[in-house]
Amino acid sequence: MRIASYNVNGVVNRLPQLCAWLDVTQPDVACLQELKCTSAAFPAKELRALGYEALVLGQPTWNGVAILARGAPPLETRRGLPLLKGEPADTESRYLEAAVDGIVIACLYLPNGNPQPGPKFDYKLAWFKRLNRHAASLIKTGHPVVLAGDFNVVPTDADIYSTASWKDNALLQPEPRAAWRALLKQGWTDALERQFPDKTPYTFWSYLRNRWPRDAGLRIDHVLLSPSAAGRMTNAGVDRAVRGLEGASDHAPVWVELTD
Repeated sequence: MRIASYNVNGVVNRLPQLCAWLDVTQPDVACLQELKCTSAAFPAKELRALGYEALVLGQPTWNGVAILARGAPPLETRRGLPLLKGEPADTESRYLEAAVDGIVIACLYLPNGNPQPGPKFDYKLAWFKRLNRHAASLIKTGHPVVLAGDFNVVPTDADIYSTASWKDNALLQPEPRAAWRALLKQGWTDALERQFPDKTPYTFWSYLRNRWPRDAGLRIDHVLLSPSAAGRMTNAGVDRAVRGLEGASDHAPVWVELTD
């Protein structure tokens, strides 16, 4: 079973690239982020023609997440992260959860947080805190769970080509990195780190400053596995070539393969 995650950076405008990737790699489940369209405008018909049923949480212009599954629709289990009493409502479409073939799939688009410091960075940290709280509850179920998406955090300096021009960027700040480490300490396995212990591949290359041709990349798209899912992992990787397609997203898809 191949489970993939892809920040498409606009699903309507980049539908040809998305369809080409799905047609060639045929993941069983695909988590999409940054749809930049409403649920009604999501191209469900075109994706159904490729064999995928979609669960969508859209939003006009910004954000948006979706879970695609081959053959049968994903069974929705949650829209949005749970809030404690007194926490402000979250109107941004960033978290979607479903069951597919006995595995809980969580698709997430964590806030970018720039510029920092400021309200956007505060929102990022608050959202990360809610994610970690809910992730802990998922771990406790004992079910196989996959957390997949654009986490907007570069875990370590080894996960970026150079920190020189990124020192003030929210992706590299101590607070989100600490939240990432706290998440892993719950028992989650970083699939790419496990597959590539010496050097994890990049997943994002900015459109600016010729960074794709220079391979000046970052790793911000992640697939995390609960203990029962990690025991079924056989392979993981990045579909790097997708980033090189004409008109492509600035992200490349990441994926993991689990035994049945």
